[in-house]
Amino acid sequence: MSVPTVYPLSTLPPELKAALQESTERCLRDIVGTNITTHFGISAPSLSLFRQAIAGKDVKEDPTVIIDFRQAVPLTDYGCYSPFIANFFRRPCKQSELENLLAPGLPVFIAKSSATTGNKPKLFPKYPRQRPTTPPAFSKLVHLTSSGKAVHLFSLALRDVLDIIGDDGEVVKKLPVCFGSSGAVRSVENWSVETDNTRMGATMPGCVSPWATGFITHYRPFLLIQALFALSDPTVDRFIMTFITFFVDLIRYVHENWDLFITSIRDGTIPDVGHIEHVRKYLQANFRANPERAEELQNIGPPLDCPGWAQRVWPNLKNITCVCSSIFATLVSKARSITGPNVLIHNTGYGCTESPIGRMLNVDDIDLLVLETGDYIEFLDTSRAPVQENLLPAWDLEPGKCYQPVVTTEGGLWRYLIDDVIQVTGFDPRDGLPVFKYRGRKSMTLRLPIDQVTEEHLVSVIRALGTEDIAEVQEFTAVADARELPQTVGFFIEIIGDIGRGATAARQKAFEALVRANEDHQRSFDAGQLRLPTIRVVKPGTFAEYRQWRGETTNLGVGQIKVPAVMFNEDQQEWIAERVIAEL
Repeated sequence: MSVPTVYPLSTLPPELKAALQESTERCLRDIVGTNITTHFGISAPSLSLFRQAIAGKDVKEDPTVIIDFRQAVPLTDYGCYSPFIANFFRRPCKQSELENLLAPGLPVFIAKSSATTGNKPKLFPKYPRQRPTTPPAFSKLVHLTSSGKAVHLFSLALRDVLDIIGDDGEVVKKLPVCFGSSGAVRSVENWSVETDNTRMGATMPGCVSPWATGFITHYRPFLLIQALFALSDPTVDRFIMTFITFFVDLIRYVHENWDLFITSIRDGTIPDVGHIEHVRKYLQANFRANPERAEELQNIGPPLDCPGWAQRVWPNLKNITCVCSSIFATLVSKARSITGPNVLIHNTGYGCTESPIGRMLNVDDIDLLVLETGDYIEFLDTSRAPVQENLLPAWDLEPGKCYQPVVTTEGGLWRYLIDDVIQVTGFDPRDGLPVFKYRGRKSMTLRLPIDQVTEEHLVSVIRALGTEDIAEVQEFTAVADARELPQTVGFFIEIIGDIGRGATAARQKAFEALVRANEDHQRSFDAGQLRLPTIRVVKPGTFAEYRQWRGETTNLGVGQIKVPAVMFNEDQQEWIAERVIAEL
């Protein structure tokens, strides 16, 4: 049965506004009432004025607490929490010092951010959700069921395991440190660290590859083994992963190693792909020779030789679930050429290590999101100074304007400013929640001596190139190109197919797209302070190779490796410049 399309409202009716305000403020009072008694709540300097304001009040019921919160709680950043979080990494890890640190009890896991820009990863304790209204969207999307077969492309590897010691000197809990996606999947499936060994030799219900596959920590071997088990099973009906890059890279590896896969499936042997010795015996125990399937695949041929290849290999394939909007949207056309028109590419929604924030408004729209979170979200107009007086509640947002989310979470963050930009487009007619599009990272702004170019504007240039018979861009990144003066925006692009007939006008078209996004670029160009953007084409497979290189050189593992929209680090810039094959 088809689900009716939801169309956002341009204005918020009074009855929806009142209901939204009531539910949102109830959420805030619940979170404040629970977390103000934690170690952070009773001692953090950033909350001193708030503690004075609410002294003697029933925090969960007194409506004046909302006013106190807005007036007395400032915006916070990671520096406010890092001294408290550091306690988790002091040995021994004493339960008495860690319980009720940021939120009640002990965390389920500690989430590690991806450090895409090259900065040091941040660590956030993730606690059990307390409120019954916590959104179920992510859980529903990634949960494995016995009714189908999923290619589950999530890393389960741990960066560390902390032994929490009770007063009697015994370990009361093993606390995993891992990427947020890994910890979230573990929580959804109730896969505890203590019982990991009992699952190593098993294939979980609804999953194609063995549990042990999730512990392969190198990017290419992880995808190769996932691909091997996926190819051997014709009943696959969905792929689930963090980013669409996983699917596109997996298909590229299948194409490049087609004969290896056919041989392995025919003979029932796990190939020697490196970095899998710690799990090889578990993989082999779950892999059987299947000459009939090998012959079937051989007759179909490798993936890049025919459109719609995936549905010939997996006739039951229904959807690909992943992050596929904003900078990842350039990969959607490539993925669709592989899947064919009948497979739904579905966006998982929008969240960050700090908090879940939104789900898709309509299942077949990868761009339009609606606020859904168990946390309290405020918004900072990107044109205003980052101070508490400028924060707005959800019901006071204006369609067309851009905002940064500011989260107060069940996990113990207070008015934490998120480094993302969203653009509000309207309100959900069912409950009044804001509808929005994700526009990019605030910090992913290319800063030239005169001009600034946001991630959103970079994406708009790439989209323009694809409509001008110049090149179909599969992936891109940008740098400040100072090879000549004045500096300008420098694009590195990986393309699908050949360079188009309009390539001679590529730089001019890119500049026109920049000017459409921000007229200041034209004034800078006219004043001789900016030149036309540069566009360098890299060899096929460069961005997949970057993800492998980045994971291995930084020990990031598999889970959250992304190519940044802007490369700031010199080693990254030098690496990609070495792979240029043409300049437009």
